[in-house]
Formats: sequence, C-alpha cells, structure tokens
Amino acid sequence: MKTEVCSQAGPGKRDSLVDGAQADGERDSSVPELSEHFIPDRDGDRDLVTVTFSLRNTKNSGLSRALKIFEAFEAQIHHVESRPSRKGKVGIDDLDFFIRCEINNSAVNSLLNSLRRVAEDVCANKEEKVPWFPRKIQDLDRCHHLITKFEPDLDQAHPGYQDLEYRERRSNVARLAFHYKQGESLPRVDYTTEERATWKEVYTKLSTLYPSHACKQFLDAFHILEKHCGYQADNIPQLQDVSNFLKERTGFRLHPTAGLLSPRDFLASLAFRVFQCTQYIRHSSSPMHSPEPDCCHELLGHIPMLADKQFAQFSQELGLASLGASDEDIEKLSTLYWFTIEFGLCKQNGVLKAYGAGLLSSYGELMYSLSGEPQYKAFDPEVTAMQTYQDQTFQPVYFVSESFEDAKSKLWMYACKIRRPFSLRYDPLTCSVDLLDKPHKIKKALTQIADELKNLCFALDKLS
Repeated sequence: MKTEVCSQAGPGKRDSLVDGAQADGERDSSVPELSEHFIPDRDGDRDLVTVTFSLRNTKNSGLSRALKIFEAFEAQIHHVESRPSRKGKVGIDDLDFFIRCEINNSAVNSLLNSLRRVAEDVCANKEEKVPWFPRKIQDLDRCHHLITKFEPDLDQAHPGYQDLEYRERRSNVARLAFHYKQGESLPRVDYTTEERATWKEVYTKLSTLYPSHACKQFLDAFHILEKHCGYQADNIPQLQDVSNFLKERTGFRLHPTAGLLSPRDFLASLAFRVFQCTQYIRHSSSPMHSPEPDCCHELLGHIPMLADKQFAQFSQELGLASLGASDEDIEKLSTLYWFTIEFGLCKQNGVLKAYGAGLLSSYGELMYSLSGEPQYKAFDPEVTAMQTYQDQTFQPVYFVSESFEDAKSKLWMYACKIRRPFSLRYDPLTCSVDLLDKPHKIKKALTQIADELKNLCFALDKLS
C-alpha cells in the first residue's frame, strides 16, 4: 500500500468529489454579494433573474401594480432601474424598467405571465449563481469543511481505530487547528517520543531514495530545509519555521488543519498561496501507510516542492481555477491535482523523476512509479481530468510533464475554458481576489501591469 491513500484535494472515489463539493455550498447566510452581476448560491430552489419591461403612462400607477406582482410572488428585489422609453412616438411618462430579483425557480414563469397583464415587452434572463468562495486571505478561516470518513474514530480499517490513547492525542492536536485564526502564530506541537520514532523511521527510509528518484527542485529545497528548518531524522519540524521558509522563497504560507479538507476548501486555499497542513503523526503500527494526510506526508512530500517558484505558481493556478467553479469542475480540478501535485512525474535530462507528494512520501509507490511497470502518459489536462484514479493501490497510470512551465501553461489554457460568470485576478499586495467585472477594474489591473513592464524595461536598458 502506498503512504497516502487520500490526498488533501480529493477524498477519492469512495467518497464522491461532487458530494464533497456540494457540501461546501452550505455557507453562512451573512456572506455579502460578490458583485452586482451574480450572487453566491445559497439556496438551490431560488434563481437570480433580471426582468425588463415597459410601462405606458406611469402616472396611472403602472409601476405600483407591477411591484405588487413581484411582492405577491415573494421576489426579493436587489436592484430597480428606469429610463425613458426608447421606442418612437411615446409619451414622456412611458418608461423602460430593469429589475434584478431573487425568486423561487418554480414561480418565474407565473410572475412573467402576471407581469404581461400590466406591462409590455416583458423579458427575463436567469443570472448564474456560483458557490461561495473566499475573497481575501482572512476568509480562509471559513474554509474548514472536513472529510471525516477516514479518521480513526470512524474508519475501522484505520491503524489507530482500536487505540483510544492515539485517538485522544489526535483530537488534542486537531483542536489546535480548529482554534487557529489567519494571521496568528502557528501552533506548536510538543511531539511524544513515540511520534518522533515514527517520523524517524519514515524520514530515514525515504531519504535514501530521494537522490535517485526525486526531481532536482525537490532535492535542492530538501537540502535547504535540512540546513535551516530542522529537517532531521530526530526532529519533527514545527509549522511556523517551515511557513517562514516558504513565505521567503515563494510567498506560500501554512495554515493548520484538523484533517482531510473538502476539495473546494483545499483548492481555494491554494489560490491565496496557503497550504493547509496537518500536524498529527500517523499511527506507530503502520509507519509506511496512512489512510489520511499527516505531517509526514505534508512536510516530506509537499513542502520541498512548494519552495520552487514555478511549482508554487502551478499550485496557485489550480486554486484560482477552482474559485466559484461548479461541482463538476471541482471534481475535474481535484483529479488534476491528484495526478500532478500528488502523483506527478516530470522529465529531467531525459530521465523520469517524481515531483508528486504522494510519491515522495511513499517508499513503495515511489519505487514502483519509476520502475517502468506502470503506464505513462503525457500530461494533457483534458485527458488527465477524466482519468479514473486508485486510492487503495498504486496508480496504474502516471502523467508526465515536460516541465513545470509546460504544465502551468497547459493548465492555464484548461482553466480558461471553465465556465464562470466572471474573471478574477489575485492581488499579492493585499492577498485578495479582485473580480474583473467592470471596465475600470480591468483598466486598473492593466495600469499596474504596465508599470511593472516599465520597470523591467528600464532595468533591461541599464544592462544594455
């Protein structure tokens, strides 16, 4: 069995990714509207509808009658706008109206039919709703939906299921993550002698394979982590030290999590260059296997790769593509995550090397993935997103990227095809997401890019 049966971004086929994504739509009703053009989907039985119609001689209570119809159908009006009618030969009291409202989807046709009795040229369009997503880094405190199926309290196959002391220890460590708020110092864990022994066994065995099996980016970062972040066989690094290291290298930072996050919440965190990281250690009876992510998987598999700038950008692109995406697209993006960030291979000097965290934290699958036995396919997001994966045994298929830059370019083109009623841009200065839904917002973004290009051109001229 491989070290990680389940990646952070996908609960696996035993627990549908779509089911996990749908659970993420159940958010606090106090969430503000994201834009005047669409709202977060909080109620699957209601639609956001824009209605246009014309009224003749509005002095004769035409508008009052029309609004009473909206009231009768319990429509929640968000915006009302009027302007002089654009039709020829009309009176000064003839007006065109635009109303945006939220209404039960079963009542839309009845409302329109009733409105046609008092108004002309009645038209309506349903506006697309999107699942809630974080707009600023502080919103990640609300991205905490866990997939609990694989925890030792619930999974009888979990190595720690019969160990009450281990289960209590897991709960105590998880409590640190539940109480954490973005911006605070990351909680420190005083690991036990048994936990350090488990870490040592995993660390020692895997480090013997890294020189021959891991990609260059992983090896370079791993050596630095050993030198500056306490990566040693006899020491489990603390998240705060590792987070400081990552932030300095690539802008990524760590956020403690109590367990396996839902796909939507985990991917959303990547959009803000935040990696959700567990702090507990797998059960000592099974050091080479864990049915869920633990800090052996996170610290040994993920962290060295997140220290590479191109890989960090690739990870963030996956996260940005997930914001506001449909449940179906979240499942596809989770599959892409599985076959790249978890189990991806790349070519270096014509030789296959591992960069996926699920491989780099699993002694058995790391050897198998490069043995020549499995099937290898070139990374193509359209094909990869539809590939069925294994969460119980080694993967029968691995996808190979020519380089991280090539993978990032292909992913960007794939993400552009994801259907969303908006475009967005990440602002690294404020660690927030800007919706590009107004011309002036796009102009502002272009101005910032133009200023950066001027600085680069000036620097190039000086070198010349």
